[in-house]
Amino acid sequence: MKLIFAGTPPFAADHLAGLLRQTNYEVVAVYTQPDRRSGRGKKTSASPVKSLAQAHGISVMQPTSLKDIEQQALLKAFGADLMVVAAYGLILPQAVLDLPRLGCINIHASLLPYWRGAAPIERAIIAGDNESGVTIMQMAAGLDTGDMLLKQRCPIDPLETGDSLRKKLTAIGINLLHQTIDDLLSHTAVHTAQDDTKSSYANKIDKTEGCINWNSSAEMIDRTIRAFTSAIPCFTFLQDQRLRIVCAQASEATIASPNIGEIVAIDKNSISVQCGAGQLRIHELQMPSSNVMSVSALLNGRPNYLNIGDHFSDAATVADH
Repeated sequence: MKLIFAGTPPFAADHLAGLLRQTNYEVVAVYTQPDRRSGRGKKTSASPVKSLAQAHGISVMQPTSLKDIEQQALLKAFGADLMVVAAYGLILPQAVLDLPRLGCINIHASLLPYWRGAAPIERAIIAGDNESGVTIMQMAAGLDTGDMLLKQRCPIDPLETGDSLRKKLTAIGINLLHQTIDDLLSHTAVHTAQDDTKSSYANKIDKTEGCINWNSSAEMIDRTIRAFTSAIPCFTFLQDQRLRIVCAQASEATIASPNIGEIVAIDKNSISVQCGAGQLRIHELQMPSSNVMSVSALLNGRPNYLNIGDHFSDAATVADH
């Protein structure tokens, strides 16, 4: 069976790796986003999917759009029976959806119709959902609106991070993908329409969302930090310095303080910051030009760096002299 795979980030690369382990599939081409500049040096880097495909000698295509007739002709020339899509990042026009014999299927990291869109894992954690899952769907022209073929649920643990949930959903997705392909080949796949009235949208993550709003509740800030983990840094400012908050947890403490963003308590392992509701206990952070460190290590090395009464904010301020 000839497959075309389309995807870009690590979540997609892991599913491509799962397909490559199967001897009854032939991945004839891989489609992925164009190389991007990233990191402090703004060096051009290939996507995880591209790197994996090149390591296996698979043809890699990186068009900026698939609406062009010439690009559609190139895709058709691969003669694929099925196109598998996972976090690709490009809209597939109807002409492309109709090219493979068995159409195009998408591996989506949510329980559709909930959290359609680009960031379902992060949005589920931020929203405080108790469960997530993977849905394999037959792709249609709308955004994640196609018929569902298979679905499996997965609990979201109380301290779940974006990375840990992504790992669990990847394992589920790989198994569901193999089963879905088998069902399509045997013509036993069951198509279930989505209930559009129950849909929600998972907006693409914007880097500005990493700036902590201390007016939010401690629980909301806690969930946001856990959701973004390796996606984007969560940060705050202490006067003119930007500090990244790496690990924190909403606290049940009831220290009274009317000052949002104020450090209200310090112990050997954490600092507690007043939020719009409750306090956030910070365990790990990163100072400018430094490595991630525990609060314990920071206080041991620089005991006067953080003090009760200091204030965090969402913008740099100039210290009074």
